[in-house]
Amino acid sequence: MNDEQLADAAHTPEPAGRTAVVVGGGLAGVTAALALADAGVRVTLLEGRPRLGGLAFSFRRGELTVDNGQHVYLRCCTAYRWFLDRIDGSALAPLQNRLDVPVVDVDKPEGRRLGRLRRDPLPVPLHLGRSLAAYPHLSLAERAKVGRAALALKGLDLADPALDAQDFGSWLTAHGQSARAVEALWDLVGVATLNAVAGDCSLGLAAMVFKTGLLSDPGAADIGWAHVPLGELHDRLARRALDAAGVRTEVRARVTSLAQGDDGTWRVRVPGATLRTDAVVLAVPQREAYDLLPDGALHDARRLLEIGTAPILNVHVVYDRKVLDAPFFAALGTPVQWVFDRTHASGLRAGQYLALSQSAAQDEIDEPVAALRERYLPELRRLLPGARRAEVEDFFVTRERTATFAPAPGVGRLRPGARTEAPGLYLAGAWTATGWPATMESAVRSGVSAADAALGALGRPRPRRLFAFEEAAHCIASGGDPRTPGRQPEGTGVPLRGGTR
Repeated sequence: MNDEQLADAAHTPEPAGRTAVVVGGGLAGVTAALALADAGVRVTLLEGRPRLGGLAFSFRRGELTVDNGQHVYLRCCTAYRWFLDRIDGSALAPLQNRLDVPVVDVDKPEGRRLGRLRRDPLPVPLHLGRSLAAYPHLSLAERAKVGRAALALKGLDLADPALDAQDFGSWLTAHGQSARAVEALWDLVGVATLNAVAGDCSLGLAAMVFKTGLLSDPGAADIGWAHVPLGELHDRLARRALDAAGVRTEVRARVTSLAQGDDGTWRVRVPGATLRTDAVVLAVPQREAYDLLPDGALHDARRLLEIGTAPILNVHVVYDRKVLDAPFFAALGTPVQWVFDRTHASGLRAGQYLALSQSAAQDEIDEPVAALRERYLPELRRLLPGARRAEVEDFFVTRERTATFAPAPGVGRLRPGARTEAPGLYLAGAWTATGWPATMESAVRSGVSAADAALGALGRPRPRRLFAFEEAAHCIASGGDPRTPGRQPEGTGVPLRGGTR
């Protein structure tokens, strides 16, 4: 649709209380648009990029289809699982039957050593007891202290605002955790999900991650990931679902301003057109939201600029042969954090394609490719004996300098909710007050919250199939499937974005 058609459509009269514009086509915006459309609202979705998906997208590099970064989710990510169902994508991003993470340590006198974090079909906290007892990367005394710290963490009240002001690293130290235990266990999980080391992270957010993912339900931390390019899910299937719901989706349509008229309706301006609508969901990054918010729409809007950002670096290596048998592994004693096999998903026909996901990458995000190649290829040879005989056919990096909000102590007081001071204007995005760190789960939850708030103001009924927070919490606690009440989740024996990025 060209600008003239968009302008004509924007001025088409609609019944009062029946129109909404969603600004931003990431997971938060797509979720909000689907929820509003399912309730009978006439929705226009505007995205400035030529694609949907936000920061979870794919692109072409020669014959490869490359994800900008490795994104995973957990079984406890009930909102993102609902989203996958809603776009008919669940089969393309399956979950493990049971949590199983190979952990390789190459900084041992005896050489390369493999351990595993694997759960058993036992109640919490016994489900991880055998794995922890046999974890070779910690001493017997460290393993015992980890168990005691986990029980103390389980007892924290996530509703206590004081947790947001503390840092997780200091709490771990106060609970007997050695530097080695932090590196080999707490940061192994926490850096991947929070995009920060323990000392830089809010205790509130860290406690939420560990309590929900490891201490709520035996299967809560089972890992899922896309077996196809992310663009297949978050762009192609999302567009198909939006089309089927009646949403008008416009890409390359960057919003330049928002204003509310005297009649209470909103004017959403894009180059060459102005859309008039009853409600607006602003689902863009926090600094872009700050630029678009009208004066007075948010109390102390400058706090959005105080929400820091954290980078993620992704290193991509294509070998001429297979060097890794597992779908992924985590690493210790090396700069390498997590390594994933992306061969099949990328369409590579010969050899093997590995993607290294490097979170909290402040020290490396701007380093030249040559320096990163010199650093990471030798490390992969240390970790993977097969890589020592393989030829590197391609090496490249992708950089997300503002991949997530920084989960620093005090960030909780800066994150706004879905409602603003301006009637009819709502906020969505992983950075809003979802209670989750910056993950795909948080993005979807924010979209649901914004849609709920808008539907209430528009007097529209909540769609029956929309994700329900209360139902999801009950189902996780009781071991059921949040998408189908009463059904047992697969792989329980009787679920990194939590969704980790």
